[in-house]
Amino acid sequence: MLKNALLCLLLTMSYHPLMAAPDFVSIKSQAQLADDTYLEGNTLEPRLKEQGQTLLHQSLIPLSQVSYFVSRANDVQTIAVRGTANLENAMLDLDLELKPDNILNIKLHQGFGSGAKAVYDDAKPFLNKDQPIHLTGHSLGGAIAVILAMYLQRDGYEIEQVTTFGQPKVTNVTGAKAFAHLPLVRVVTANDIVPLVPPISPMQIMDLDIFWHMGEEVILLGNKTFTQTNGMKSMLRATKFTTAIPNDQNLIAHKMTTYLNLIETLQSAPQEMPYKTDVSLFGFSLD
Repeated sequence: MLKNALLCLLLTMSYHPLMAAPDFVSIKSQAQLADDTYLEGNTLEPRLKEQGQTLLHQSLIPLSQVSYFVSRANDVQTIAVRGTANLENAMLDLDLELKPDNILNIKLHQGFGSGAKAVYDDAKPFLNKDQPIHLTGHSLGGAIAVILAMYLQRDGYEIEQVTTFGQPKVTNVTGAKAFAHLPLVRVVTANDIVPLVPPISPMQIMDLDIFWHMGEEVILLGNKTFTQTNGMKSMLRATKFTTAIPNDQNLIAHKMTTYLNLIETLQSAPQEMPYKTDVSLFGFSLD
């Protein structure tokens, strides 16, 4: 039964065309903005000015304690969402159930969905439909940024780019297919386990209702190297989560400072390595 479910899952997921080379200059800019969301006090506005950005709005959602800001540069709006920073944020992370979203008509991670809906309602008065929008965020912030992009795109806003760092999964197979067109780049580090959660459940596989990533995945390997993947190969990285016990190396790999340092090394002469799953299904290698 499980074998049949996996085969069906493979057949339902389309494979993506050859991926373009990542723009690490743009990724660095978005990483800096994602890191800016952790600033406290009055330090945000001058930091944004140093990056050529004008702060339009900054807000802390009372119930969830999700923090985000809206900025603009060269007629492009940016929404940057902070990652997990307190107990209220952690409760959003832990609300793992997939539930139907009446706005998008797909299933969403309940905690991330509620956080994104609150930001969506709060941010709309400060957005201009005549200007494209970039969205970014780290960890929980990345998950909320992806769902927020879905809401805004459905509402007629032009979503030009979504770039996330260490982002966990937000929807299931059907939801990922429905928003496969979203211009999403998910940047991860090789040892960051947060992008691998929620882990795959055998019961969800039976129902073809597992959490599923969308977008292109750029994996930072260190030593000026990176690799890329998407679709089924990207999802199979999550199977490694079940065979490894989280340790200090995983925590360091998830820090925004680690992302910034690795991205800095890729600003000149980055080297792409072929992605290998080292996984076979029913006798067939996925490599």
